[in-house]
Amino acid sequence: MRVLVTGGAGFLGSHLCERLLERGDEVICLDNYFTGRKRNIGHLRSHPLFEMVRHDVVDPFKFEVDRIFNLACPASPVHYQHNPIKTVKTSVMGAINSLGLAKRVNARIFQASTSEVYGDPTVHPQPESYRGNVNPIGPRACYDEGKRCAETLFFDYHRQNGVEIRVVRIFNTYGPRMLPNDGRVVSNFIVQALQGQDITIYGDGQQTRSFCYVDDLIEGFLRLMDQDEITGPVNIGNPNEFTIRELAELVIELTGCQSKLIQQPLPADDPMQRQPIIDVAREKLGWEPKVQLREGLEKTIAYFRDLLSEES
Repeated sequence: MRVLVTGGAGFLGSHLCERLLERGDEVICLDNYFTGRKRNIGHLRSHPLFEMVRHDVVDPFKFEVDRIFNLACPASPVHYQHNPIKTVKTSVMGAINSLGLAKRVNARIFQASTSEVYGDPTVHPQPESYRGNVNPIGPRACYDEGKRCAETLFFDYHRQNGVEIRVVRIFNTYGPRMLPNDGRVVSNFIVQALQGQDITIYGDGQQTRSFCYVDDLIEGFLRLMDQDEITGPVNIGNPNEFTIRELAELVIELTGCQSKLIQQPLPADDPMQRQPIIDVAREKLGWEPKVQLREGLEKTIAYFRDLLSEES
């Protein structure tokens, strides 16, 4: 296969590029380096089947490919709220440009959607059939509604033009190559602990998340893309639910730090519960997560320990 990965130098994209190369695919990695990093793909640059193209998905692009993975979009609140209009453009125009290419070259195309399409859910845990509870004018709407619109575009291209689509809804993912300043809870807690700072939790820390290790997530991507039965959307995430306070306490234990927990006000529209129902992934893809939180955090902490020592 000749495969295009938009956002290929990012946290998830770089891991996906690796897996595709390992199985013998030719990979074109497209990224504008807003949140992607050259260091994430540095070890791939000399691979004979790997090509890096610096480009913004808001602008049209043309390649001859068999498959497209559309991962291009800032995914942490710090980054997607930095320029919310640009975030919407990336989600919507990036989807339109990717789908247009898929239509022209008859490629199967994958959309990395998000559990944020469920907003602050009134149904718990969340099945794919739940339509969500999203504030369309709040500070998170640029990402939430951008991703919802992208899903709409994917299914309209599928119905109207026969484009082969696959849509996954990603629940909180963590692992090596996260940015230390991306504002996500796992990286925040680990970096604060390793730097000897107190750990900041928002609200009382009783809000819940379900954390999926990156290797498990990428396996789910590939299984969905490689099968011919369903389009999705499919929830990919770890159904084990933890409170934010429990996560912070586990990070303190695993880093051996002496950090205290400091409470700050809860941000607007921050969801109180987030947990996937993964019955579709289990039944249709034979997928479920293998790496549990303690093991995944140990690997992620080791990555950040090395990263911070290089920067100091």
